[in-house]
Parts: sequence; C-alpha cells; structure tokens
Amino acid sequence: MNTRGKLGLLGALYLSQGLPFGFFTQALPVLLRDMGRSLPEIGLAHLLALPWALKFLWAPVVDRWWSARMGRRRSWILPLQLATVVAMGGMATLDPEADLALVLGAFLLANLLAATQDIATDGLAVTLLSPAERGTGNGVQVAGYRVGMIVGGGLLLMLYDTLGWSGVFVSMGAVLLVATVPIAVHREGETVVARDAGTPFWTSLREVVARPGMAGWMAALFAYKLGEALAGGMLRPMLVDLGLDVGEIGWMLGTAGFLAGLLGALAGGWAAGRWGRWPVLGVGGLAQAATVAAYALPALELGAGTGALTVLVVVEHFVGGVCTAALFTAMMDRCDERSGGTDYTVQACVVVLSTGLAAALSGVVAEHVGYAAHFVLGGVLSVVGLWPVWRWTREPGGELAR
Repeated sequence: MNTRGKLGLLGALYLSQGLPFGFFTQALPVLLRDMGRSLPEIGLAHLLALPWALKFLWAPVVDRWWSARMGRRRSWILPLQLATVVAMGGMATLDPEADLALVLGAFLLANLLAATQDIATDGLAVTLLSPAERGTGNGVQVAGYRVGMIVGGGLLLMLYDTLGWSGVFVSMGAVLLVATVPIAVHREGETVVARDAGTPFWTSLREVVARPGMAGWMAALFAYKLGEALAGGMLRPMLVDLGLDVGEIGWMLGTAGFLAGLLGALAGGWAAGRWGRWPVLGVGGLAQAATVAAYALPALELGAGTGALTVLVVVEHFVGGVCTAALFTAMMDRCDERSGGTDYTVQACVVVLSTGLAAALSGVVAEHVGYAAHFVLGGVLSVVGLWPVWRWTREPGGELAR
C-alpha cells in the first residue's frame, strides 16, 4: 500500500474513535452543566474514560489472537467498529435527563469498545508506517482523531437544539458506518508475527517496561500532558458560567478550536520528522504552558469577549495539536513491530491515566481555588512536566529518535 493509502485508512479509523469520544469529552460536560450539574460531578464523569487507561491489561490478547482469514488487525477493528455503530443506535433511544445513569453506562461501554479498537489500530499503524512516514502518519492520526472530535464535540453540539439527543446519535452512527468502508475493503498482507499462546499473559507487558530508558520515558509521558488536562477539564464549564450558550461553545471549542488542533497536529508531525522529537516537545511544551495559563484572563473577566476567547482557544488548540503529534511520534519510535499494539498501548495508557486523573480532579480543584488559579496551576504543571522529558533525553537509551 502506498503512503497516501496508508494515511487515508488510518485517518478514517482514528476519526471513528474521535467521534463518540469527542461528544463524551466536549459536548457532554456542556450539557451536564446546562442541566445544572455541579463542577465535581462533571469532573468525575471523566472517569468513564477509564477503559482508555486500563486497555494495557488486554492489549496482549489483541496482539496475540486473531483470525487468519480476516487479518491480524482487521479481525478486531471491523467487528468493534460495527459494535460501536450499534451502541450509538442504542444511545439514541435514551433520555439524557431521565436516563442519565444509563447514558453514563452506555458511554462507558462505548469507551471500552473504542479503547479496544485503538489497540488494534495502533498496532496496524506501527506495522504500516515506515520510520520515515511516522511523523506525517502521527500527524494524520491526531488530525483524524480531531476531525472526529470536531464533528462529535463541535458540529453536533451546535446542531443539538435542532437534531435533539436522538438525532445526534443517529448521525454519529451514520458517520461511523461510512468510516468503516476503508477497513472493510482493506486486505492485510501476510503477517510474519507468530501467535505464541504459550507465553504468559504478563510477559509482554513486563518486556515493554523493562526496556532500557523506559522507566524515565514513562515518567515523561505521565507528566507532559498533566497540566493541560487539569486546565482543560474545567474550560467548558467556565465558558458556560461566563454566559456563552451551547451553540457558541460548540463553535468556539468544537469547531474553531479543533480545526486549529488538526492543523497543529499536521504541523507537529511534520516538525517532529524534520527537526526531531525533543525540540518540538520542548518548545511546544513551553507554548502549551503559556496558553493554558492564559485562560486565567477570561476567568478574571479580562479580555473575556467572544472574539478574544476564540483567538485564545485557536492558539491553545494549535499548540496542543503540535505537542500531541510529536509525543505520539516519539511513542511509536519505542515500539517493536512484533508487539506494536501492546508497546504503543502501554505508553498511551500512561498518558491517558495521567490526563484522566487530572481531568477527574479538575472540578474539585476549580471549586476550591476558583477558575483563575486553576488555569494558572495548569500552566505551572505544564512547565514542570517538561523536566522529566528533558531528563529522559539524557538517560542511556533515552535519546529521542530523529
């Protein structure tokens, strides 16, 4: 398969994962706040993303078992994609206020399906992309995911008053069905990786963690996005409290912001391939800290006009896209093709665990210190998070690949 075909296939798959997750992380907090739910409740709702943090537990199973007829990765991706379509149809029948517990349970199931699919998709990406293609490939990966989040967390939120709850989820199911076509027609080449059913389940996980430099890299992964996630968890509730309506928030964050993030991801992937992973992570990380802390200004009602807020959101999302693409490229550098799904998943789970905990605690922090101090704290933690990344580049086996 040529590079264009690889990028198109991966873009469709990551869009599929970003679509429901975008609604869950971007639209649902706005709707919950609009229903009058408290900040701690909204923050704790992020725990429904727990499957994304725990998927390393079953990643070796996804790496090890598959149908030879369907292909190693396609065996998992195609059924899970179709199951997610069915789940979206089931959500369309629920009432978000009367059936809130069922809605949250359905989101937990959707996250479980998407997280498992992500293991196989990451493994497919590790196999498909050559080292020279990884920067661009990870840019497309993040961009495709953000396109899904734009649709799920922005466009559908803007159309929520028109479509209603049922219409939103029917629309998501339809988009997911269309995005299934590329993987449905894809045919994997013959795999050279043997299934070793005799290997103990935990061996694959131990091998990843025991590699030279991996302990320092895990610390870097945990710290790098922590401050951004803490701040981001309360951005949408703050905008609601500033008086913006659902449509304005959908445009500002879900459309303008995520379009900027998409462009940032493409730029970050290209830059990581051109100048190396660490320079992009370092410079991008400083810019990330500054833009996160800048949200304290609208929290203090300084330059809180819609225009100024939109500019800030666009810049912050662009920088976030750059940092994410560079981080994912560095993660892929540390994967072995024979166990790519497990290798990448273990690293991704560290990031998800860190950002998930930060987001879950964000409501409690904001409730006690106020929005302005909350965002400043996020900026400070973003700067602190650069230290373990820099330290890792100095360790044996820790030099970031170019």
